[in-house]
Amino acid sequence: MRRAPLMRAFVIPFIPPPDYPRIKVVSRFDELVTTPLDGGVNALCWARALPGNFSEVVEQLAVGEGITTLDDTRLRALCLSAAGREAVEVLLEDQRLLRTLGVSPVLDCIDGYLRDEDAIIATDVYSFHADSAPVQTDTYLCSYNEPATEGLRNDEALRRVDIPETRAELLRRFGGNDDEEFLEYLNEHCYDLHYAPVAGARPFSFGLGNLWRLAVEYPGSPVPPCVHRAPETVPGQPPRLLLIS
Repeated sequence: MRRAPLMRAFVIPFIPPPDYPRIKVVSRFDELVTTPLDGGVNALCWARALPGNFSEVVEQLAVGEGITTLDDTRLRALCLSAAGREAVEVLLEDQRLLRTLGVSPVLDCIDGYLRDEDAIIATDVYSFHADSAPVQTDTYLCSYNEPATEGLRNDEALRRVDIPETRAELLRRFGGNDDEEFLEYLNEHCYDLHYAPVAGARPFSFGLGNLWRLAVEYPGSPVPPCVHRAPETVPGQPPRLLLIS
């Protein structure tokens, strides 16, 4: 009996932005987790061309608006072709690998995020931002179908709170002086984590299937955090599968 071949992902191999040494491409999971984020490198990319039909998985999930977090039971219960089942096995294996590190990965099917309507600084994930933590940690993420997460070179990113007009407006809202209390106010509202692209900036795609490890802003970090954002949600576009930890 002849069987239909399993679908293989056709993707353009990830190529880091030119003349940008902060991203290092690795070829194995163990390299991804053991390579230090130092010496200027603040993002590691395990570049992969994954097997399976992730679009079929999304279609069969039939999620509603917003963010739907998926568990193993729901994924295994889907009625899928061989290619769809292969994609599910990839999703399950990626989570298993990350759990071996002692982290708690979350697989979401995303049909749009909530928007922040703040006219001064929108602090939703559609804005270029850095992750932060009070202790040393990293962010892991992978986009399995279009659209993918986008990155911004640190040398093409300007903290929005360092833009004079924006800082002045935030200071007016704060109602005090530009001192330590104001810095605490910026930190408390996450204003200091959001960035604007400079003129001529060239955001880049994280690509599909690539598992990333990103530097986070934490006390004593030897490198600046990796600046990134969620892609714009386009009406009529299928939800996206995103693994994040």
